[in-house]
Amino acid sequence: MQENDLLGEGLNLMVFGMGFVFVFLSLLVVAMMAMSRLVGRFAPEPAPAAPRASKAPAATMEADDGELTAVMTAAIHRFRQDRNRH
Repeated sequence: MQENDLLGEGLNLMVFGMGFVFVFLSLLVVAMMAMSRLVGRFAPEPAPAAPRASKAPAATMEADDGELTAVMTAAIHRFRQDRNRH
């Protein structure tokens, strides 16, 4: 084969390959849009639920915050100690 024939075959293969991928992806986009419309028509989104009020009293939350703060402080202190050893 000559170089021109080989180059022509390569370009031909490239055009057909890229064309096939473009057509396939275009069909995929169209199919996804059609399925989205079908789902929206036959299964609409449910209405959002109203937010529920918290049942825990405020005093319990304050005690938990103190304990959480102590745990976080201890974890940070431990992390800094470990980091300084290495």
